[in-house]
Amino acid sequence: MAISEDLLWDAADKRAWSAPRLWRTAVTAGCAGLFVLVLWAHTDATRAACAAVAYALAETAYRVWDRRRLVEARIVVGEPDGRAKLRLRQAGGRTTEHEPHQVVRVLVIRDNVVDSAKLRLRLRGKRLLFGRPGRPPAVTTWRRACPRAHVQERNAWWGMPGIPD
Repeated sequence: MAISEDLLWDAADKRAWSAPRLWRTAVTAGCAGLFVLVLWAHTDATRAACAAVAYALAETAYRVWDRRRLVEARIVVGEPDGRAKLRLRQAGGRTTEHEPHQVVRVLVIRDNVVDSAKLRLRLRGKRLLFGRPGRPPAVTTWRRACPRAHVQERNAWWGMPGIPD
């Protein structure tokens, strides 16, 4: 049991979006299949079938990518060996623990329009991890939790629509 925990990243939406996405993919594929059966003699039917297959593949690829996005990052203190661990939870439910010194880079990208931010986290020897949008975290907490990491914060590269930067 953890003695204390520091919340480093908390996404606004933590649920897995598989049910609505699967439902939408099934309805689209069914409608496209019906459209192909009705217009089988015309050449537009093959285009509709290709569009439905492309949509289904794109939805599947996005679902696989989105399941790996981070929804929560916290420092857990009080492990049996007495050292702090970085606990990362992904949208698909997978939870991993890492040493804080394995964090190489933390980038928090603040949105210019709404009060939200995106997270980019790189671990040593691992790929880049993306966080779902959430409330902007305190960068000082990241610096204190991961002292060897290059922690950076910046605004998004776009401004409010209709207002020149």
